[in-house]
Amino acid sequence: KELYMGRKEDRIAARIERNAAVECNKIQRKYIPDLQQMFSDTIDPRHPSYIKYSNRIMLSTLYHKGLGGVVSMQDMTEAFNQEMVANNIYTYSGEKMQDYLPHYVTLNEYLEKLDPIEIENILYQICYDSIRRKSFNNGRFMKKWMVIVDGTQTYEGPRKINSRCLERHHNKETEKEKVSYHIDVLEAKIYLGEGLLLSIGSEFIENNEEYQAVQDRGEGARKQDCETKAFKRLAKKIKKRFPRLPIILLADSLYASEPVMQICEENGWEYIIRYKSGSIPSIAEEYVMIPEKEKAGNAEYVNDIDYNGREVNVLRYEERIIKKEKEMVIHFQWLTSIRLTQKNAEKVAEKGRLRWKIENEGFNRQKHWQGDITHACSHNENALKIHYLMTQISDFVKQLYEWYYLKKKGIKRKQKNISSTLLASFGRQLTGEDIPKAKLQEAVFN
Repeated sequence: KELYMGRKEDRIAARIERNAAVECNKIQRKYIPDLQQMFSDTIDPRHPSYIKYSNRIMLSTLYHKGLGGVVSMQDMTEAFNQEMVANNIYTYSGEKMQDYLPHYVTLNEYLEKLDPIEIENILYQICYDSIRRKSFNNGRFMKKWMVIVDGTQTYEGPRKINSRCLERHHNKETEKEKVSYHIDVLEAKIYLGEGLLLSIGSEFIENNEEYQAVQDRGEGARKQDCETKAFKRLAKKIKKRFPRLPIILLADSLYASEPVMQICEENGWEYIIRYKSGSIPSIAEEYVMIPEKEKAGNAEYVNDIDYNGREVNVLRYEERIIKKEKEMVIHFQWLTSIRLTQKNAEKVAEKGRLRWKIENEGFNRQKHWQGDITHACSHNENALKIHYLMTQISDFVKQLYEWYYLKKKGIKRKQKNISSTLLASFGRQLTGEDIPKAKLQEAVFN
């Protein structure tokens, strides 16, 4: 729910906050002190003779675009063309000042060549460092980290903007048949408590070279990439990067399947997966046939239901709410590998409901409140991926700023206004106290 302030409260907040970008920069340097150095350490794909702006300032410009919630690349160039804005971003970046920040065309050409794995590595390092911080330990449950998995669409339209777009056929095999194209990503976010979500892995759902070759030959049925295929790749990446991380996987009913359970077992992960009776009828039938079910508060559960030789536990939860002056009963149901007891059943249900955070506080933030990840800032598949990954970095810093500065100071601000306030503050005059103590570096070209 968005919070509102009147004019009086707005003035008080402005005096407390003073300069939003400066305060956000302090939060970033506290929780991710090496971020700008991480930008510098990426492998530069350009020939040295063509380099005017370093890796650090290229990626820092894109990072500040995300902080300011600027949607399009052209709008970014216009917003950052002010001399004071450019000077401040160079200062925040710890980079030697130049007259201008990179033009959006220059930046996109750079992103087309940069390997997305370079940005993924930065996100993995941020995630690793965050997990090691004791300040986020309250995000754990049963001494394990909850990882929420869900897919989202980052582009949809009648235009096939690159060769890896997924296809959706409408009115198939009729005179009215139309094809729309979309780009999807499967996102895994680790829950750090307080409502904080950090990307622990992203897997893009796209048609590979094999699919494209079949398409070009005009052969029959063509199987596209999908969320379930992407999950296998994503799980492999997370396990490789965090081999000993104790994980509880939270997912929707699409993942209530034997292959997902097997992956979790092989990786040593627990799972709490939303469950619809129709997805695995045999489990629903056995659950109904058991006469005496365990109860704990509003929770009801049965352990050790057989599913193809695998024992799973079923948890149901009932919640009563008042809507339009009428009482309504909402039912939730999960499959879980966690053995259920009188003490933990309601807690497991509570954690299972955290899955909604990736949609409400994750994707919705990035689509409607803090920018728009559905806007195609480039048609190049490489650049599109990097735009998305950089948004994950910017959004996490804004979450930290919101929780550890705004809320701590009692500043109540609408979600949609956090980015706009930061953007407006990029051009404010800095004082000596505002300038980071880190030594400004000369551009180092890889």
